[in-house]
Amino acid sequence: MFLLKKIVAPLFFPVPLCLEILLLGLLLLWFTRRQRTGKIVVSIGVVLLAALSYSAVSNVFLRPLEYRYRPLLKAEEICDVNWVVVLGGGHTSDPQIPITSQLSDDSMARLVEGIRLHNMLPESKLILSGGSAFDPVPNADVLADVALAIGVDQQDMILESGSKDTKDEARLIKGIIGNDKFILVTSAYHMPRSVGLFQKLGMKPIPAPTDHWVKERQGISPGIFFPSADGLRKWESPYRNPLFILISLMKFSAE
Repeated sequence: MFLLKKIVAPLFFPVPLCLEILLLGLLLLWFTRRQRTGKIVVSIGVVLLAALSYSAVSNVFLRPLEYRYRPLLKAEEICDVNWVVVLGGGHTSDPQIPITSQLSDDSMARLVEGIRLHNMLPESKLILSGGSAFDPVPNADVLADVALAIGVDQQDMILESGSKDTKDEARLIKGIIGNDKFILVTSAYHMPRSVGLFQKLGMKPIPAPTDHWVKERQGISPGIFFPSADGLRKWESPYRNPLFILISLMKFSAE
């Protein structure tokens, strides 16, 4: 099921999805007599690709997901907490590049935020989570190597390196901290699902979202008026996928 999920989900990312629609339209135009249908399908593919390339479109969908929980910005918001949990977000263990370059953007943002919060709680332990799915080195190990490289004490870290997905992470982390209150650090778009999985096990996460894709600009940039690869990248995760977001928003509105 895990492998199937990883194969099927990318088919609905913007670039593959639009290409699938465009290829279907071209097949209809070149190899069938359904010219009108082919033109309609190609038009849909082009319009969809253009729409998903604008950050303004993705922001409308992502904002309710990312801002469901507010960030933890002040020390007084997190007193009496002994655990800071950082969920893994992927990496590539290439020994030819610096360890800091091996983490994905998601993982690096989560780790830095976790360390920031850990530093605000001198007695806390930093739990780094993530197993090895398509890479021989567990994500938790790479997170720990980067944390060590930037000054975190090894005795302050606990690694969970056996999980394959967020559901596994929740189950295995419960075995470490039990029902203690803890700070949960993950990407803002991933936080609602993560909180739900931990709470389902009777755990008490304090959400600390980071890695926000939707940001309030303090000025107007000419780039916002043009489609871009950045707009497409905002959709390139199973949990930033338009279908997933719509399902999540429907679930939130029903609560």
